[in-house]
Amino acid sequence: MSFDKIVSSALNTIETEIKALENLKSSLDNNYKQIVKRLANCKGRLVFTGIGKSAIIAQKTVATLNSTGTAALFMHAADAIHGDLGMVQKEDIVVLLSNSGETPEIKVLLPIIKNAGNTSIAFTGNRDSFLANNSDYFILVTVPKEACPNNLAPTASTTAQLALGDAIAMSLLSINNFKSSDFAKFHPGGSLGKRLYLKVEDVCKNNTAPFVKADSSIEETILEITTKRLGATIVVNEKKEIVGIVTDGDLRRMIENKKDYHQLSASDIMGRSPFTIEKDCLAVDALSLLRQKKISHLIVTDKGKYYNILHFHDLIREGLV
Repeated sequence: MSFDKIVSSALNTIETEIKALENLKSSLDNNYKQIVKRLANCKGRLVFTGIGKSAIIAQKTVATLNSTGTAALFMHAADAIHGDLGMVQKEDIVVLLSNSGETPEIKVLLPIIKNAGNTSIAFTGNRDSFLANNSDYFILVTVPKEACPNNLAPTASTTAQLALGDAIAMSLLSINNFKSSDFAKFHPGGSLGKRLYLKVEDVCKNNTAPFVKADSSIEETILEITTKRLGATIVVNEKKEIVGIVTDGDLRRMIENKKDYHQLSASDIMGRSPFTIEKDCLAVDALSLLRQKKISHLIVTDKGKYYNILHFHDLIREGLV
């Protein structure tokens, strides 16, 4: 097969799936609104089930729901009729995915769910199917055709199912007023979680806060920077108030200017308008400030008083960069 035919096949696949998503919009009507309200008022869990490719989509939807504040679990339809139905509790809502709506396992499972008194909701591409006609609610996920040239392999239909699952998750997120702070509770691991919950204090608390007095000699200043290993030291006055910062860069510029540094003090070479950040701010905000100002250090304060120094490398170490 030529390269042009390979690319053409890929583009046709994407175009077919775009049309499937466009077609899905018509299903987001008043019926969809009622279904989402029913899901939002569920006192139990949302149990998603399916077979084959639909089962995989159900699993992904469950993962999205759980990460955005809606309790959900996955139950494979084949396993359900061989014992796993025990995971469905009285107040759970069961969502069944089947493009044809005639899957044998689904046809066995649905009457059992209804007899147990659980609400059933169907995602199906066939409004005349057993699943559509026997569920309490159903959303039509009809696609003009699959992306497969033989119109057999689930492609466009599973794309539409996936998008519908995401749409429901985001609708419930909006209803529940789910915020980024809530999101952080469910994503404590990795750089994403750290961006949502890691505070400046968490990043720099193990640093040994360097400081010198305004009249400290250059030798004392260099020693403080070297021993504390942060590449900088703050400068304080007699009241221990922050008056400036001396960085490695300040020392290099001092040497470049060929001044007799033995006659200088920290106040002579310090930066007099240092940037500060409160220790309870998010570390990601500190990263943004460092990048915006093109600097390597921030003075960390605790209600305006000196607490520590945050170095850009601290954020790299935490995986935020």
